Amino acid sequence: MPQPDGNNAAGKYLKGFDGLIVPQGWGSRGVEGKITAVEFARKNKIPYLGLCFGMQMAVIEYARNILGLSGANSEEVDARIEDPVIHVMPDQKKYLEKHQYGGTIRLGSWPCLVKPGSILEEAYRKYGKKPNMINKGIVNERHRHRYEANNKYRDKFEAAGMIISGTSPDGKLVEAIELSRKVHPFFVGTQFHPEYKSRPLSPHPLFVAFIKAALK
Repeated sequence: MPQPDGNNAAGKYLKGFDGLIVPQGWGSRGVEGKITAVEFARKNKIPYLGLCFGMQMAVIEYARNILGLSGANSEEVDARIEDPVIHVMPDQKKYLEKHQYGGTIRLGSWPCLVKPGSILEEAYRKYGKKPNMINKGIVNERHRHRYEANNKYRDKFEAAGMIISGTSPDGKLVEAIELSRKVHPFFVGTQFHPEYKSRPLSPHPLFVAFIKAALK
């Protein structure tokens, strides 16, 4: 079992876990606890999988503790933050301004361009089968969100070692992030929801890869 970082209060509760998933969420409730869990998983090299909100929490944690942006957060949590590394998607602002919340978020299946040589690509190629197969570097995944990684900070993240392993085909939207296996055995976050396409006889390849990493 991994030993907790003695400076991380999360060790009291997370010591002994072989893998951590931070799932989807909304608003500000529990955000700091989730960020603390991400930090614990990253520092102690515990396999981590962030789903939608969980990917955003990983981006915030990395911004605070690796990039040194102590005020980093999501606009969903605080619209007045100094470093909105997660911000509302530009085309979503008009809906929020008009208080049009129902059925206006980014919904449904969207294509994702997968970075060659990434953990993401390896998972799809090794474990993917219908309906979760990769075709010419593209996968189709389901979404449910209105906040995204802020491209203003993208170069800083990549320069500091965060890998953008999935994007929209036009490269404008960050769909997945990860850390190199040289620094962490399995650290992946997706803006999309792999759980929406996981089936009893065809589990999503990311869950299979995560479980295999946890078993090690």
